[in-house]
Amino acid sequence: MRQSDPNQAEQRPPHHRSIVSYVQRGERMTVGQQRAWDTRWPELGREVKELPPGPLALDEWFGRPAPVLLEIGSGMGETTSQLAAAQPELNYLAVEVYKPGLAQLILRADVLEVDTLRLLRGDAVTVLTEHLEPASLAGVRLFFPDPWPKAKHHKRRIVQPDFVALVASRLVPGGVFHMATDWEEYAEQMMTVCSDETRLRNVYADEPGGWAPRPDWRPVTKFENRAVEEGRISHDLMFAKVD
Repeated sequence: MRQSDPNQAEQRPPHHRSIVSYVQRGERMTVGQQRAWDTRWPELGREVKELPPGPLALDEWFGRPAPVLLEIGSGMGETTSQLAAAQPELNYLAVEVYKPGLAQLILRADVLEVDTLRLLRGDAVTVLTEHLEPASLAGVRLFFPDPWPKAKHHKRRIVQPDFVALVASRLVPGGVFHMATDWEEYAEQMMTVCSDETRLRNVYADEPGGWAPRPDWRPVTKFENRAVEEGRISHDLMFAKVD
């Protein structure tokens, strides 16, 4: 995919875009998840498709001004809840399409007494394009996105030049785009695409292969455990917005 001007990418109508940040899944919830959804979602969550036009009023929604970190694809919320709890100085914004996963994240966050987390249900690309302003994010995290391992499906992967250009435009100077994947070929693609984005620099360019050391603060996910069992190695990549 040819890298396009980020302003052009931002103006492209959503229905012209083939890359989205999610795969549709079922929505059956447990009793506990449904209760969490019914009682807590009105305060903590928003449907992306129902957002009013323009940037989100994040300071108002979080109830305070603070640096905003966006996590794309929070899954069942185990990692997200722990990361949000560990960084209370951040306004932590998680985007996920899977309703039971968001409900489970609410349950986990409540157990950890996290009050700095807000949730969006829908496409993260739409959120970045239509509801977040340039230079508004202190960081973006994308952990173990769908690898679309078949060659004919690689075009569906979210980490493409247009997407990386969009992320770069939303980061503040010095803000970090942190990715992780257990698929070697996808990791190489991420490295190539991010290295080609002139507004980003590899924080660990001097490390072997340019890979970031696995941070101790990132919880081990079920995907990483599965990768170990199947003989795959996880890679972290960290690219910072150039000042």
